[in-house]
Amino acid sequence: MRRRRLLSASLVAGLVIASCMQANAGEHRALIELFTSQGCSSCPAADKLLGELASDPSVVALSLPIDYWDYLGWKDTLASPGHSARQRAYARMRGDREVYTPQIVVNGAVHVLGSDKAAVEHAIAQTDRNAAIMSVPVLTSIDGDNLNVEIAAGSDHAGAEVWLCPITRAVAVSIGRGENRGRKITYHDVVRSWSKLGDYDGSDETFTVPLAAITAKDGDAVAIMVQQGTKEKPGIILGTALLPITPQAAQHK
Repeated sequence: MRRRRLLSASLVAGLVIASCMQANAGEHRALIELFTSQGCSSCPAADKLLGELASDPSVVALSLPIDYWDYLGWKDTLASPGHSARQRAYARMRGDREVYTPQIVVNGAVHVLGSDKAAVEHAIAQTDRNAAIMSVPVLTSIDGDNLNVEIAAGSDHAGAEVWLCPITRAVAVSIGRGENRGRKITYHDVVRSWSKLGDYDGSDETFTVPLAAITAKDGDAVAIMVQQGTKEKPGIILGTALLPITPQAAQHK
């Protein structure tokens, strides 16, 4: 697990963005959320698949480590109770109450076994039939020390929220006990925290976030999502964006 730290103001000022602006509409097919655990023997295959999906520019693939298997002998070093709550909230909204690991939720609507690539692709195609999913363009850009987020207008999207998640692109963890004892597993695009930027009612919205708020959470990238419903009652994903953040290369004299 990476040590939590706050970057200096000079380094934050020197951050550069791999892509200065990123549009969602027509580019991303899906937001993929993998609920995983370091204490789950079935999860490494899903963690590997998530890494493959994360390299696909047409999707935003996120790891959300949960904490409800911690009692099995190994406390997940990346887990968040909020991720467990989000997974349960999805199950309540679907009405099936299916909560397990590894579980992938596609576009906030359909769940599949997290290690089944064919099922993931089928779920993406299935949710693509809903015209509202991925219909809202999300633009991200950098202005000095700030991240700017622009949400374009969309029709009939009242009752949605805009969320920002600092993410760590890759975290290697050596697991000392439990079902995965002795294994070293790399987790990809790990969500480190959740911040609600505001509500979305279908009108143009712009938000500004200090880069320091992202890097302070060990974030070397940031994910944005526009989601119908609320934190307690999450719905479909209307739009998403992911932007890598990398330190500026050292200057040569």
